[in-house]
Amino acid sequence: MTSFDTSPQLNVWRALLALAVVFVMLATTGWTALRSHRESTALQASLAEWEHGSIHGLHLPDPEAAPARLARFFGSLTPHERDRLAHRYPLAVGNMNGAPVALRYRANRIALGQARKAEHKRVHDSRLSSAGQQDAARRMERYASLQDPERHILAFDPEGSGRVAEVFGDLDRAERISVVVPGVDTDLLTFQRTYRKYSAPVGMAEALYAAERDAGPPTRTAVIAWADYTSPDGLGVDAATGLRAKEGAVRLNALLRALPGRAPVSMFCHSYGSVVCGVAAHGMPRRVADIAVAASPGMRVTQASHLGTSARVWAMRDASDWVQDVPYLELGGLGHGADPVSSAFGARVLSARDAQGHSGYFQPGTDSLRNLADIGVGAYDAVTCARENDACRSGLSGAMTAGRA
Repeated sequence: MTSFDTSPQLNVWRALLALAVVFVMLATTGWTALRSHRESTALQASLAEWEHGSIHGLHLPDPEAAPARLARFFGSLTPHERDRLAHRYPLAVGNMNGAPVALRYRANRIALGQARKAEHKRVHDSRLSSAGQQDAARRMERYASLQDPERHILAFDPEGSGRVAEVFGDLDRAERISVVVPGVDTDLLTFQRTYRKYSAPVGMAEALYAAERDAGPPTRTAVIAWADYTSPDGLGVDAATGLRAKEGAVRLNALLRALPGRAPVSMFCHSYGSVVCGVAAHGMPRRVADIAVAASPGMRVTQASHLGTSARVWAMRDASDWVQDVPYLELGGLGHGADPVSSAFGARVLSARDAQGHSGYFQPGTDSLRNLADIGVGAYDAVTCARENDACRSGLSGAMTAGRA
């Protein structure tokens, strides 16, 4: 009879091999090699001009200064002076954490207009291939849509595949703020979709904003569709490691520290976005009350208690979601750790009934969206748990009172 080696070392190697095989199989858009991304040239140029600029003979403050310091600076200016800075340095002001929200909206509208003009020139540039001209036309169309005066663009960077963040609701007056963090293949062109609308950041945020108003009509809410990080392309090596998550976590926490007011913040992190939130968790400000993950491949920890946050941690996964087949472990930098919906992880597990697969969690009419909206408005007693007991609502009586204050 043949004997089998069941040593721990062999089991580790088998798990590593399984992990590699699964990610190769999932790489339907091709293997994505790790690569370094250069900083945004246009944004860098605007920041450099800001750093050499002045107003009333005085140097402008460091654009990387603490948000409170920048808020005081902008607060000392007249409306005309603020507008002048927005027109002179639109990308710098539009992405400056600490600048007034309304001013960032105006600055980004100006920056989008400039980017649209640049793409218009590329459309008619005979030196470009037809594919290049078509890409320029798609970008020009997207910039025109984002430039609509009714839209509130909180961050915009046209470089590379592009980054953007949009606000739904009144961020300055919100009593509850929600932030949607999307996963792979998120960029300027996929920020919003007509087909499969609720699988894209704009559709996710719009659906959540509408569901929150239904869940808590008296509560003033604001939702941010946050695609202001460079997400992995496809499901290759980038998606299997934490490199993009680490970069994104820095940007995410910079945003959270600069949000106006003192309203509680809830994070809604989908797919690879949950990796970003997991890495960012320990550095999130205390006003972050909830971190809810859907379709998560892991949060790069073995237990929720290891995230280093005081926020409540929630998780959900639809029964038909392919992400359940990803090995929930981390070996040699590949993989993102334990399964957030497992009992051992320690998250509050929510129902995702009717979500219909990996990209259906924000679909109107689903348990998943209703649960996310209830969390967003602090109605914790209304959430539906995934299991027959009500364990996901345990110990929340005090939190419910605080959430509705």
